Amino acid sequence: MELKGIVGDFIYQNEVNGYSICDFYIEGDELITAVGYLPFINTGDTLKIIGNYVTHKEYGEQFKIETFEKCLPETLEGLEHYLAGGIIKGIGPATAKKIVSTFQNETLEILRGNPQKLCQIRGITYERAEDIVNEFNEKWELWQIVGFLEKFGISTANCKKVYTELGVNAIDTIKQNPYVLVDITYGVDFKKIDKMALDIGIDINSTKRIESAIKYALNLSGNNGHTCTLKQNLIAFVSELLNVEKENIEEGIINLKAKKEVVEETREDEATWLYLYPTYAAEENVSEKLLRLEKAKNIKKIKNIKAEILKQEKSIDIILSEEQKEAIELVNENNVCVITGGPGTGKTTIIKSIIDIFKLHKKKPVLCAPTGRAAKRMQETTGEEAKTIHRLLEIGKLEEDRNSVEYEVAPIDADIIIIDEMSMVDLYIMNYLMKAIYLGTKLILVGDENQLPSVGPGTILKDIIQSEEIPVIRLKKIFRQAAQSKIVVNAHNVNNGISFTTKEKSKEEGTRDDFFYINDEIQERILSNVISLSTGRLQNYGNYDFFENIQILTPTKKGMLGTKELNKQLQKALNPESDLKNEKTYGEIVYREGDRVMQIKNNYDIYWERKKGSETGVGVFNGEIGKIVKIDNTEKYVKIEFDDQKEAWYGFNELDQIEHAYSITIHKSQGSEFDVVIIVIPKTYQMLLTRNLLYTALTRAKKLLVVIGGKETIDFMVQNTDTKKRNTGLEYKIRNNLMTNF
Repeated sequence: MELKGIVGDFIYQNEVNGYSICDFYIEGDELITAVGYLPFINTGDTLKIIGNYVTHKEYGEQFKIETFEKCLPETLEGLEHYLAGGIIKGIGPATAKKIVSTFQNETLEILRGNPQKLCQIRGITYERAEDIVNEFNEKWELWQIVGFLEKFGISTANCKKVYTELGVNAIDTIKQNPYVLVDITYGVDFKKIDKMALDIGIDINSTKRIESAIKYALNLSGNNGHTCTLKQNLIAFVSELLNVEKENIEEGIINLKAKKEVVEETREDEATWLYLYPTYAAEENVSEKLLRLEKAKNIKKIKNIKAEILKQEKSIDIILSEEQKEAIELVNENNVCVITGGPGTGKTTIIKSIIDIFKLHKKKPVLCAPTGRAAKRMQETTGEEAKTIHRLLEIGKLEEDRNSVEYEVAPIDADIIIIDEMSMVDLYIMNYLMKAIYLGTKLILVGDENQLPSVGPGTILKDIIQSEEIPVIRLKKIFRQAAQSKIVVNAHNVNNGISFTTKEKSKEEGTRDDFFYINDEIQERILSNVISLSTGRLQNYGNYDFFENIQILTPTKKGMLGTKELNKQLQKALNPESDLKNEKTYGEIVYREGDRVMQIKNNYDIYWERKKGSETGVGVFNGEIGKIVKIDNTEKYVKIEFDDQKEAWYGFNELDQIEHAYSITIHKSQGSEFDVVIIVIPKTYQMLLTRNLLYTALTRAKKLLVVIGGKETIDFMVQNTDTKKRNTGLEYKIRNNLMTNF
């Protein structure tokens, strides 16, 4: 259906993505409720909306908007309403009335380009009139750009970026060269852009077309975790995508190399790899800085380290293993080293000992980790302040922009830097980190190479280890106390390709009952088990309260046992609807006071206050978990208290930054630990069911672990080491730089 009318009051409007619920007055003054994405639309705007009537189970009949067109107001009353809406600085209701009543049918023409006439209105100077005309036209151009780009599946955020980059002539620029969108925006539908280009007459073998497709293919590869692509594979992909000859693509690669937008790297096996320039530059910088740091003079070395280790053993009343002593000596003898091992192998004791020994010699340690929860855990286990890498480097939003790899960061004031959970660190974060480290500083990279890889491109920890040019110690000994934990034993078993037992064996002396497996593949029964385990069934094994101790993990977001459905069911069981609790409905989600939630994107600007003490700050980051403590429907905000006791306030238009966290994906749990973990393993896509995913999930539990899933599915996961290999060049570059530069 197509309806035409005027936007009334907004019931809800998300400023980030433009999702809106509003009153809409269709011709004849009939009032309806319209729902859909209306970016840059304001009260008073005249729209043509296309969609269908739907019936919402709570709110009744609504018109669901699929697309829309913004129209010039067709009546003087509509024009006055539009101007009075406050979207143009300097025009309020009174001024809008004066302008329309003075100029009548000439009003639009004057606002489009005749500022001097506006000076006839008392109080409007020529400067102010120019500002009004400029802003009117800018707003007009902006929504035209939105409407134009919407058909290519380009998000609101990207529309703003296009407007910022190309200005008021954006549409003309795009029509002349649609491929400019590939460079400016993220996640565009290349096929739609390509079709538009061909429709306006751009030649199938156009240089613009071919070069754009090459960059698109490399970006696509980066989104899948790769830093580079085999040249022959890229040529085949682009040839099929564009239906052009491979020779033309070869020529496009040569042109992009000449412009320093693409880099070609031929390795010792004669395979040729292609990179986008920023990615190549980041990889090259990381390899060179790592080697330069390692080969620098060891000025932080402590004399007679064996005696210092002996003193440390006495002070902490622990006898360190030979592996642990070797690790401490490795740190002392080298500027850069890697400490890797699974749970229970003593990594924390090593880190604490290194800190204590070096602090006794007046050396300043700095501790950091990729996520807030990992940094918090690091701080709790060592007693030393730990920060996220973002906070340490003060890089803010920059790491999300791949083209900012050459941005300089402030150096870190430290004698020794220890980074935990290194498997989560991607190429771009590592690049910033290496820029910030002084020569002579010791760098210790701590992590488990068998965990899931980083979300961003690269496999930094694995590449450094496999280069064999940076000193590495692999911790293999499981300490006696850890070996008494079935959680630890089964995690190591899985990592070695051995399934955990499906029956309780006779209890060995000293073994803790901290691991349970429920062999079931019927989804309804698994869900029932999750609910009962979350609502008191675990009381016999400890004083466990869901909101304090228990976390549900699952591989997937979809289906009955995915996070979305599990969160609905767990909310119903653990935090049901009550007259005593305020709620806020956001899209299809109901947020309620008492809900457990997670921040799902980095917000560098949100203000917070620490619950205890007077500390304040800004920034809440992806993966931080908290609880909704207040929903104020009058002031339209949600107050969330996070696990580290900082409290932040979210406007209703910012709720797309959070989601329920009764259940989270295993990927989201990386870097975190929980007292009790319940892992749900449904039958799902085989590409999700991998050994390292299961291993990562098992290692999230500290005190108690329950795994629920079919034996056949879990056995498949244990044997499935076919994780998607990432194409990277850091290992090669470390070796190559060592041979050529050192």
